[in-house]
Amino acid sequence: MSFLNPTWSLTLRQKVILGLIAGIVAIGFIGVVSYHYLRVIELKQHLVEIADDLSNITLEIRRYEKNFLLYGSKGDIEENQRYIQLGLEVLDILESEAKGLEGAPQINLIRQEFLSYNELITKMREKPQLIPRELEEQLRERGKNLVELSQQLVKFERHKIIEIIRSLKTQLLSSLGIFVVLGGFLSFIVSRKILQPLRIIEKTTDRIARGNFKPLPVLNTRDETQRVVEAFNRMVKELEKRQHQLVQAQKLSSLGVLTSGVAHQLNNPLNNISTSCQILLEELDDSLDRAFFRKMLTNVEQEVDRARDIVKGLLEFSRTKDFTLKPTPLKAVVDRSIKLISSQVPAGIEIIERVPEDLILHLDAQRLQEAFLNLFMNAVQAIEKLPGKIKIEARLDDTKQWAVITVEDTGVGISKEDLGRIFDPFFTTKEIGAGTGLGLSIVYGIIERHQGTIRAESKEGEGSRFIIRLPLHPPALEEKPSS
Repeated sequence: MSFLNPTWSLTLRQKVILGLIAGIVAIGFIGVVSYHYLRVIELKQHLVEIADDLSNITLEIRRYEKNFLLYGSKGDIEENQRYIQLGLEVLDILESEAKGLEGAPQINLIRQEFLSYNELITKMREKPQLIPRELEEQLRERGKNLVELSQQLVKFERHKIIEIIRSLKTQLLSSLGIFVVLGGFLSFIVSRKILQPLRIIEKTTDRIARGNFKPLPVLNTRDETQRVVEAFNRMVKELEKRQHQLVQAQKLSSLGVLTSGVAHQLNNPLNNISTSCQILLEELDDSLDRAFFRKMLTNVEQEVDRARDIVKGLLEFSRTKDFTLKPTPLKAVVDRSIKLISSQVPAGIEIIERVPEDLILHLDAQRLQEAFLNLFMNAVQAIEKLPGKIKIEARLDDTKQWAVITVEDTGVGISKEDLGRIFDPFFTTKEIGAGTGLGLSIVYGIIERHQGTIRAESKEGEGSRFIIRLPLHPPALEEKPSS
């Protein structure tokens, strides 16, 4: 059915504006209606006051009527007629005030009664001594009707005031309900469409800061929220690309540092090979001692293997491969890392390794080696006063489910203010140009991809300790792009 899948929908901005317009229109409508009711109440209250005056006038008319019928006083009938004229004047005011209102017919009826009553009084005034019994009864009946009609008018107007007040209460309660619903709708829109996406983006930003570049799911809302999420995902993708480039740059930087040491390491086996070849060439014509020749050639082969291992370690470090976990002896990874970094370790720094040979973990050897190299380099650079020590230890924890690896140095340590930020990308305590601030961030990301944890303990002047926990049997890892 086509109406279930509309081709258009309101944007978030349009929804908010529509809600605000509806609220303003509702407030304006309620204000106009309430003002109208208040004006009617004010008018009705004024009419009640006039109707009360009219009721009092009819009572005075009846009082002078009774006195006249009892005593036949000329003054009483004159007062009676004066109050009749006053009543007619009050009726004129009521008619002008109540024009178009529901009480207008009653006012006309009272006027007719006043005129009929005045006509009877006028007849009596002409012959006050000969008033027929029938005329007297008619006068009393008209007077009684005047009092009742004037009192009914007062009750009618008061009842209308009460009805209007009740209608106003009902309207205000209904308006309150409408405002609650409208407020709930706007709160839902703001919470669901603005605050919730902002909270998700905030959490995702924290996750990105930790190196996890998984994009946000994009909902087909066809509004600003969808466009913001799409733009955010584009930014995340670009950040991931840039971070990959920075990681590669960091790796190349580390590779440059290692290469200078590797050149020195290669120099020794090459010198040994050269020396052995010179001796063989000198002895080639003078002696045919096969045992001596075998010894020299074996020495050349060993030095070639040594050089090959050095170059192989450097190549493995520089090569980019997909992230893959394989059962790997931890000691072999640590040994290769130490061998690569050894040329950068000053003579006064001792590296102590205590890693069990039978400790086998599911690792990506290349990336864990990269993590160790970063930790070892930081440790070497942190030791400013010689002699110093770098200690690498590994063991199983009490549950036998986790391997605990510690890298400890006797360097300058890390301040409390900096300790909580050392794993943040681009944070460094080194001088400008001396570091990128990515080393420990890369270490954190590598350990996290192994579903492990890393934390640092340090005191200024007492060195630092990095504690890594890696699972012996990690659960299935989700696919992530290699870095």
